[in-house]
Amino acid sequence: MSKITDSIEEALSHVESGNTVLVGGFGLVGAPLSLIEGLTEKDVKDLTIVSNNLGESGKGLGILLNQNKIKKGIGSYFTSNRDVGDKYQKGEIELELLPQGTLAESMRAGGAGLGGYYTTTGVGTDLAKGKEEREIDGVTYIFEKAIRADVALIRAHKADTLGNLVYYKTARNFNPLMATAAKKVIVEVDEIVQPGELNPEEIVTPFLYVDVIIKAQQILTNEGVVNR
Repeated sequence: MSKITDSIEEALSHVESGNTVLVGGFGLVGAPLSLIEGLTEKDVKDLTIVSNNLGESGKGLGILLNQNKIKKGIGSYFTSNRDVGDKYQKGEIELELLPQGTLAESMRAGGAGLGGYYTTTGVGTDLAKGKEEREIDGVTYIFEKAIRADVALIRAHKADTLGNLVYYKTARNFNPLMATAAKKVIVEVDEIVQPGELNPEEIVTPFLYVDVIIKAQQILTNEGVVNR
């Protein structure tokens, strides 16, 4: 069966209310903007969004936030969007703050089938409250659970029709990790090519991880987010 669709609605048919959704990107760079836009038009609620940040005010995941579709955010840099802090203060959203390295490692662990791991990052801080502590060779560690999700929405540069993915520079960020840590992986790309046209040495995400491919309808430029 073909993994390719030209329908955002069809691509997002895997996303349901109450889902945990991994969303790639660092700010708006490497974010699946077309899929996020599609999600703002879909009738879903109570989503747990795992992403470095929740977009910017009125942009990307920030639109979804203002629609009150996000129940909880798990990420590292929420202050890029002041609306997040406002909603948190009003009790309208739950937040779980993770250092960026911890966020990345938790998804890597989830993709590797691990239950979690021990780390020194956060020991002795508020981030360690309620987490298991263990001393190993005289060093205190805290236990971090692995992160897995129902769906991952990611952005790549190119895909072949099988689903092999290559990324563009820093837009790679969290996307490859997220592709390993979800039950369904939906990817938007700039270009779709035939098998054999991608350099095997450049393929980062193998086709086995990818379920749905759609061509990006929105792109990030120096002037901002624009439609193709």
